[in-house]
Amino acid sequence: MPSLTMASVLGRPGVLRLQLRLRMLLSALKPGILVSQAGPTAAFGTSITSAKVAVNGVHLHYQQTGEGDHAVLLLPGMLGSGETDFGPQLKNLNKKLFTVVAWDPRGYGRSKPPDRDFPVDFFERDAKDAVDLMKALKFKKVSLLGWSDGGITALIAAAKYPSYIHKMVIWGANAYVTDEDSMIYEGIRDVSKWSERTRKPLEALYGYDYFARTCEKWVDGISQFKLLPDGNICRHLLPQVQCPTLIVHGEKDPLVPRFHADFIHEHVKGSRLHLMPEGKHNLHLRFADEFNKLAEDFLQ
Repeated sequence: MPSLTMASVLGRPGVLRLQLRLRMLLSALKPGILVSQAGPTAAFGTSITSAKVAVNGVHLHYQQTGEGDHAVLLLPGMLGSGETDFGPQLKNLNKKLFTVVAWDPRGYGRSKPPDRDFPVDFFERDAKDAVDLMKALKFKKVSLLGWSDGGITALIAAAKYPSYIHKMVIWGANAYVTDEDSMIYEGIRDVSKWSERTRKPLEALYGYDYFARTCEKWVDGISQFKLLPDGNICRHLLPQVQCPTLIVHGEKDPLVPRFHADFIHEHVKGSRLHLMPEGKHNLHLRFADEFNKLAEDFLQ
């Protein structure tokens, strides 16, 4: 995947590291457990329901389960949906303690139309959509579980709507973009080079053309931030986060280096950093039981 130009810049060890990180990226994008629209779950016999609601001019799709007083919103990553990104959480988070909602951001999953686009404020737009969705569902206050792009959205939501956010857990997120990040993003631009195992579930969700086009648009969209001072996405907002925050980082995450988690931890006052030694980017899927217990203990 790396070009000769990159090889000349990085040297052979650098290219090998980048190749490894790109391979891990493609495995990390593999969707999690798929959840039926209204199937029974193991915990307390509650079901997962699926619906759409009009929010900010679009119809946002969400799934909901549980009957607890504590509302929790799950925020998916790039090209993700609640269904593909949070199977083990929808199934197994405590249904007596929590009401769990997993949403599809506009243009992702089943929140289409519209097609997904990436204006420079797309994370802020997602944050407003997410908060307004939960308000439309009549939740008075919510906690956030945000993965990857969803973690960035969660940080922005917590900073901009502090009175509405109770607690927050994020993992695989970054507050700015570096040169190293940009090279990784370019490595996934052409989905025809992805492995069939990784590509097929997203093709089934979106169709090949929409999937390929949206991935390219995402790379362009996330690359916009590299042109801003310090590659800024939301680093200026971190000091405004007031809610208790848990940052989880997989020590073997090939996509988001440790320094991103450290930076967020340093700049979100009172936050906790929890390291998972064997965790990669999709640690909540690979180590679902451990992650779910960690999140439940923090949210209580």
